[in-house]
Amino acid sequence: MTQEQTVAGFGRDTQSAIYRDGASGRRPVVPTGARALHDAARAAMSAEAWAYVAGSSGNETTFDANRAALDSWRILPRVLRDVAKRDIGIELFGHHYPSPAIAAPIGALELVHRDADLAVARATSELGIPLVFSAQASRSMEEMADVMRDGPRWFQLYWSKSDDVVASMLRRAEGVGAQAIVITLDTHTLGWRPRDLDLGYLPFIHGIGIAQYTSDPAFQALVKERAALPTAGPRPRVTVAAIKTLVDMTRHYPGRFMSNLRSGEPKVAVETFLDVFSRPSLTWAQLSFARKHTNLPIVLKGILHPDDAKLAIKSGVDGIVVSNHGGRQIDGAIGSLDALPAVVDAVNGRAPVMFDSGIRGGSDIVKAVALGAAAVLVGRPWVYGLAIAGQRGVHEVLRNLIAEFDIALGLSGHASVSELSRETLTASDPVPLPRRNRET
Repeated sequence: MTQEQTVAGFGRDTQSAIYRDGASGRRPVVPTGARALHDAARAAMSAEAWAYVAGSSGNETTFDANRAALDSWRILPRVLRDVAKRDIGIELFGHHYPSPAIAAPIGALELVHRDADLAVARATSELGIPLVFSAQASRSMEEMADVMRDGPRWFQLYWSKSDDVVASMLRRAEGVGAQAIVITLDTHTLGWRPRDLDLGYLPFIHGIGIAQYTSDPAFQALVKERAALPTAGPRPRVTVAAIKTLVDMTRHYPGRFMSNLRSGEPKVAVETFLDVFSRPSLTWAQLSFARKHTNLPIVLKGILHPDDAKLAIKSGVDGIVVSNHGGRQIDGAIGSLDALPAVVDAVNGRAPVMFDSGIRGGSDIVKAVALGAAAVLVGRPWVYGLAIAGQRGVHEVLRNLIAEFDIALGLSGHASVSELSRETLTASDPVPLPRRNRET
């Protein structure tokens, strides 16, 4: 996406290109509507991949609340305004981005496609969209940065029990040119996710999604310390499934397969990761540690309460992401968009507030920005594109989302992102939550 397109009409150009291709018999590689995209991705994924990507916590009512919150607002269009040239670009932390869309961090992408994070890195770089490198990536941040050229990238940090690992991750993020650090707050304990539990499957136990750790020198030091300790506890029962899990661990670990198998280090690395992955004891007072170890903007992701937003500003952070982790962490929580206005009011312009959880179309972006979001993080839709068509699928999903946003912006009577405000929307009657998750 070029700077000229962000101003002149990216949506129109994208739509026209799709129709021109259709005249020659070429159709989009991924469906352009949310429901069809969801269905095509489900057909393309394994049961384990689908459970991990599409599943949410408990009865999945928080997932439903995200959609209901977005549907509870309606766009109130204005007409006879000059919207021939629209500027959908934004400024954030001293950088210009071509649209409000940011690719959210999603882990264990090797479950979805063999090219995993590298496909996503290439696709977002082509579009100029910031990609938040996942802490649970299937490829190291260095590998991802290598294929992105000058594409913008941020880094997601899960705060480890090991301060050495936290500091090392921050150093590496700076080293690969990250433009911001996103500290995810709401996953200090893994949510109760029945779809994964019913399959008895967690990708990290298979060595999937821990590449940021196995490539980290501070983490590797912990692995070597643990490997030197005497083995304690009963030996696990040997079964076909246990052997397959051991093979998976070994295959995903850096180095040669047979050497890894003989050393037993992959299993130790998985056990170490599970022990140090997160820190439930983390408090506001400890955030200063991150500031001491990086000069990058620090963004806190997972804030829903306005009082926490005030504490975040008091702690000196540079940005906030209103998010309930796409419904994956706590069942029965407030929809993210329901929380957004109060957080925006609490912050009162002192730092950018971003939005995450539930974005499925361009009009959703209009609503979030109109309610005060400086940018929006998008997750599941582009993962669906990855499952269907790899790098090209990610590219098309994000391209289509931004094109639809551009068109919705103009049709609502606005020529730039900055023109959107709460007056753009009107509240509708509350949308009743479905009895069963609709997986949209």
